Amino acid sequence: MSKRNRIIYWIATAWLALGMVSTAIVQLIKMRTGAGALDSITRLGYPAYLLTILGVWKMLGVIAILVPKFPLLKEWAYAGFFFAMSGALFSHIAAGSPVDEIFPSLLLLALTIISWYFRPAERKITSADQ
Repeated sequence: MSKRNRIIYWIATAWLALGMVSTAIVQLIKMRTGAGALDSITRLGYPAYLLTILGVWKMLGVIAILVPKFPLLKEWAYAGFFFAMSGALFSHIAAGSPVDEIFPSLLLLALTIISWYFRPAERKITSADQ
């Protein structure tokens, strides 16, 4: 892996981890004020308990992506992040949310794709891993 690709991977992964952890914390404490998670998720039509589920899975996904080894677990974490962020993106679009509410989901989706694409070989599944 080239030095350039490794730098891209670690920058995208660090920002992805920071974004997922920060949104997971907001979801786990069910923040109400401003653009809080509880207001946002109920406005989108989802039940409040979904915040706990998303928050826990995001935290576990960040751990899976940052810890060395376990390439299959990393694939599942990336898939979960992709599904969660694309679902959030389309939910906000369908609900007619303003751009400032759509952008975080779009950014985290892009970081998920970039981190997955540029991950080092030792973090990928090979035929020997299966």
